[in-house]
Amino acid sequence: MSNCVTIRVPARLHLGFLDLNGEVGRRFGSVGLPLSEPETVVTLSRSAETGIHGPESERAGRHLSALCRHLGIRTNHRLVIEEAIPPHAGLGSGTQIALAVAAALRTLHGLPLDPAGDGVFLERGGRSGIGIASFESGGIIIDAGKDDSNAPPPVVARLPFPDDWRIILILDHAGHGLHGENEVAAFRSLPPFPAAEAGEICRRVLMGVMPALVERDLPAFGAGISAIQLMIGTHFAPAQGGVFTSKRVEALARSLADAGAVGIGQSSWGPTGFAFAPSAAAAMEMVGAVLKSVPEGIEIRIVRGRNAGATINSTELNLVGS
Repeated sequence: MSNCVTIRVPARLHLGFLDLNGEVGRRFGSVGLPLSEPETVVTLSRSAETGIHGPESERAGRHLSALCRHLGIRTNHRLVIEEAIPPHAGLGSGTQIALAVAAALRTLHGLPLDPAGDGVFLERGGRSGIGIASFESGGIIIDAGKDDSNAPPPVVARLPFPDDWRIILILDHAGHGLHGENEVAAFRSLPPFPAAEAGEICRRVLMGVMPALVERDLPAFGAGISAIQLMIGTHFAPAQGGVFTSKRVEALARSLADAGAVGIGQSSWGPTGFAFAPSAAAAMEMVGAVLKSVPEGIEIRIVRGRNAGATINSTELNLVGS
């Protein structure tokens, strides 16, 4: 029996929706990629009194309480959030902390993992299945969208992300993307997504992005992602103030493109932007070309794509005389 469990879960990029209308029976559909960093790291142990510590502790505590009631667990716990993905930045922080707490609790008490079921219970994955799928495994993930059931969107493709490629993240610490009720209101206010553009996005994914990954063709991959991002960003522009939520992120993304980066875009509602480079050295050169124009409050990180999901480490309870 475990007496201390540490879970590391990855941030993820949401690279675009497939079909926002669902005229063929499924709505949304997503393309995404878990990242090497940032991560959410939580440690859970048994304790005489329940205590929650660290960033995002309020949200994590709500999840822990709800799951204990749901699973019939009455033990007190000490939950420490050692690292947290920036909230409301388009990197999947909400889903990942929910799944991390759920996995830690289940592992601590010898229960089987159920990320899909726990995601539904904790009201995650309402539109995209990428967050739950990123917990389970890595690579470029494509989900087929939601049907009329409450089940998470099924993953229909998962392709390894080339180890040499790098992602350049542009984080705007002064802003937040739409979330909660504002996000729901934004979806309601937007006009129907054109069926022809949904078809074009699906064609770009199947005939552009996916074969480019198999053939390790970064220019073709980047062209597909950029095209998808432009269509989705243009549709969301009335709700988020432009193709990008953050004008500062947009300016830097376009400067990175001028420096040779490909596949520029915004993850989910942002404000985090991204671009792709063929190698670590190339990414450093591209970032070096724009460093002088990086304003205060903007952070640029060079990260890897992640071809694995969450990691779980536990220590066993060693009882004297056992």
